[in-house]
Amino acid sequence: MNFVFLEVLGSPMIIVLVIAVIFLLFGGSKLPQLAKALGQSKKAFKEGLDDLDHHDEKPKGDARAKLDGVDDEALFEEARRRAQQMRAEESKKLER
Repeated sequence: MNFVFLEVLGSPMIIVLVIAVIFLLFGGSKLPQLAKALGQSKKAFKEGLDDLDHHDEKPKGDARAKLDGVDDEALFEEARRRAQQMRAEESKKLER
């Protein structure tokens, strides 16, 4: 049963039908924006995988012990600062 499903899914007619449905749902004006967003997501995902490969080493010391002395508000503030920095970097990339 699964083999038949995979065979039908791979047929060119189904692929054309799926593309037609996507075109009808999003319209011609939204498709370039959708493709750009998908491309950016794919690029970010690949960069994340590359970062994982580069940082495969185990951190020295116990990370939990280091965080016990840090206030929750300080952690949230650091997360906000990093998010703002990332947004600024993304906006610079988009301006280019």
